[in-house]
Amino acid sequence: MTDPQNDEDFVDNTLLQAIENQIESDTPPAAKATFNKLTLIGWERDDILELMAQVLAVEIDAMLDADRGFDTQWYETTLRALPSLPPELTEPGAESGK
Repeated sequence: MTDPQNDEDFVDNTLLQAIENQIESDTPPAAKATFNKLTLIGWERDDILELMAQVLAVEIDAMLDADRGFDTQWYETTLRALPSLPPELTEPGAESGK
């Protein structure tokens, strides 16, 4: 039997690593631009990565729920809007995804 906490930690670490890779590779460009913008307005690195990982998680969840490809346009637009959160992350009881 797997430990749910270990599974959650693995997912969190994987999402954070994906965000770090996006920033480093500048792919998509919105990842590095968002990181730089939030840094300039005083956000801490770990908080930025966590916020960006939440956006990535919403898109992955929506992708799996709808059995579709990754919506790069939504993802980049949502990243660029940070620190404003999309409704998927702010509305109580809102379903994940778009």
